[in-house]
Amino acid sequence: MLRHIPNALTCGNFFFGCIGILYAIEGNPEVAAWCVWIACIFDFFDGFAARALNVSSPIGKELDSLADVVSFGVLPAMVMYRMIDVISSSRLIPYLAFSIAVFSALRLAKFNIDERQKESFIGLPTPANAIFITGLPFLKSPFATLISQDFLLIAITLLSAFLLVSPFELFALKFRNYSWADNRIRFTFLGVSVLLLALWQAAALSGIILLYVTVSLLTNRLSK
Repeated sequence: MLRHIPNALTCGNFFFGCIGILYAIEGNPEVAAWCVWIACIFDFFDGFAARALNVSSPIGKELDSLADVVSFGVLPAMVMYRMIDVISSSRLIPYLAFSIAVFSALRLAKFNIDERQKESFIGLPTPANAIFITGLPFLKSPFATLISQDFLLIAITLLSAFLLVSPFELFALKFRNYSWADNRIRFTFLGVSVLLLALWQAAALSGIILLYVTVSLLTNRLSK
């Protein structure tokens, strides 16, 4: 029974991704966002359980990628499609939102064969991108203007798609130990993120992902 726990958790990720797509289609981005966040929890614990139980398998890896394509690719793409479609006068422009799903699939395919991404990520991880996209509907004034113009949403879509397959190295929240010297960037980022969440709740999520990308790029620049 124990060897099935990681795959069961992955299926939970898949399940909530499907439910989130349904709510996104119905024009309820808030519930769709909650489905992404719950899927992220399942995505974290399936890998944790596989390592703890020492039952990782090739099928588990493939199943995880398939679930991620749905929960962190198709679902945020559908949320973005609905946001653009509501305010755009064009019938074709909203379809650009599905570039998020396409580039998420490319990102996951690259990740599966890239041996360099053990301690850090190359390109924005799909869960982080999904959190960024689904956090947009919660933005409040003055940042809410970002989702009130279709050209701004299109720009965000294209930037999101680019970051998924970009060559930029981003730090991973993986701790080999818990010393300050080895993890000062991670501890600082987590501390600031908790503070932002306490102040602005869901409205802070998109900003936290932007902070994550910015800190990673600055850290890499300074280290070089």
